[in-house]
Amino acid sequence: MVAFDATEALTPCREGRGQGAILFDHEYLRQAEAAMFSPPWWGDKARPVGAGGRGGAWFVNAPFGQCVLRHYLRGGLAARISHAHYLWHGANRTRSFAEFRLMRKLIAQKLPVPRPVAAFYMRDGLRYRAALLMERLDDVRSLADRALVAGRGAPWEEAGRLIARFHRAGLDHADLNAHNILFDANGRGWLIDFDRGVLRIPATRWRERNLKRLLRSLLKLRGERSREDVEKDFARLRRAYDLAWNRGV
Repeated sequence: MVAFDATEALTPCREGRGQGAILFDHEYLRQAEAAMFSPPWWGDKARPVGAGGRGGAWFVNAPFGQCVLRHYLRGGLAARISHAHYLWHGANRTRSFAEFRLMRKLIAQKLPVPRPVAAFYMRDGLRYRAALLMERLDDVRSLADRALVAGRGAPWEEAGRLIARFHRAGLDHADLNAHNILFDANGRGWLIDFDRGVLRIPATRWRERNLKRLLRSLLKLRGERSREDVEKDFARLRRAYDLAWNRGV
């Protein structure tokens, strides 16, 4: 059972044989329609996002603000079966609705997360596809980008403290990689991409799993930097993380 939220609005939608729905923040958006989740509908106001992920994301210059539109796409072996469809288990268990609500919970805890605008799914029989429209963060660069450009000058300690803050709130991030940690020029950080993330009681096992995943991504994206250099930088991140965790902040 999903708790009632007075600031959420839900509207049904149809496409051919498909039946779906849109969950949206009615304080941000007065009404929503399925066409909003199709990049061609935006014309030249939508352009593809070039870095990170599997594709399927666009920057959108919407009347209600700068946004990111993301289609949920499968990776790995599952993509050979269906690139954009998932097995239906009910509306509240769709990838888009679950991520929309998780992001709102994190914002309610005053964590630095982009504001979700609207979540969409379209069901056809036992399958569905989904998309999410969210606030775009201005003038930010990923930790992956900062690490390649600045190396040891990247915000390693800030990243460690940021991750500890989310872990303290109970966020088990399903894909904590260097593309999903963003910083602006003033050193303010955000986490993004909460697909399949969950809130849990803080525990060592899943926290360590998140951190190991981040290290693997940094090593994979290290470019011409040596493994030793990356591991030294990660050690800085880890020391800052441990200090923040032990202080309870």
